Amino acid sequence: MLNRLRAQFAAKRGRAGEDAAEELLRQAGWRILERNWRQGRHELDLVCEDGDELVFVEVRARSEGGMVSPAESVTPAKQRSLIRAARTYLNTHNAWERSCRFDVVCVTVGARIRTEHIRHAFELNQTLDRG
Repeated sequence: MLNRLRAQFAAKRGRAGEDAAEELLRQAGWRILERNWRQGRHELDLVCEDGDELVFVEVRARSEGGMVSPAESVTPAKQRSLIRAARTYLNTHNAWERSCRFDVVCVTVGARIRTEHIRHAFELNQTLDRG
């Protein structure tokens, strides 16, 4: 029972975080192309356009006072997963010629919701190519 309640709380926090991130980016003039895009085991929280650039946005929501900050939770393994998902997205949409980057929106949920947008959150140590 307790595990189910924790899972429900985490899901609500995640949705609230995605809502806050989407609103933040819309207010900045971005166009939201996809939310919770999935293909097979690959998922992208938000796919957006910032001008002509395609931006894959990972939303990380954490409770205030948590052991790990939202930014710290984007581990190298998570980065590799996002790169694989982005490759799948680019293949699916035949969008390899688009300039793209990875951003993270950190959402801290407490008495109020705080957001922090990290542009170019990580650099690719591997080339985003078809192969």
